[in-house]
Amino acid sequence: MKRILKILEKDARTTPEQISTMVGLPLAEVRRLIEEAEQKGVIVKYKAVINWEKVDPEQVSALIEVRTTPQRGVGFDAIAERIYRFPEARSVYLMSGTYDLAVQVVGKTMQDVANFVSGKLAPLESVRGTVTHFLLKRYKEDGDILAEEKEVNERLPLAP
Repeated sequence: MKRILKILEKDARTTPEQISTMVGLPLAEVRRLIEEAEQKGVIVKYKAVINWEKVDPEQVSALIEVRTTPQRGVGFDAIAERIYRFPEARSVYLMSGTYDLAVQVVGKTMQDVANFVSGKLAPLESVRGTVTHFLLKRYKEDGDILAEEKEVNERLPLAP
């Protein structure tokens, strides 16, 4: 099962027929395993990794550190749920260290991100503080290199 999941994680467009050949299992078994993983929520969804800087260079991303007070009985889950329900929040993670949650946000402008932080995030009851870091350039995301790869000159230099 793990081999099938790794193949799909690397390229979600890989067909069950291709996977069957790659892992040496009958096609019916591969289809059954994929369907089972979908039903159990192991496969959450299929998606493409997009280099948005090539499509919309005016988009702004930020990583926001959030310090919060955990709530009795639910810990950080309740505040994390409130935050991940905002459409601006692309990813929300519980962290160890000096802050509790990391929130990745996308907006059209820096002002949009600032308005989200000051108008929606910071006023939440259990939020004690935030620190916003604007992402300047993405080189790699989800294991995929986004930066243009430089052509390697494999010729040996000539000495006069």
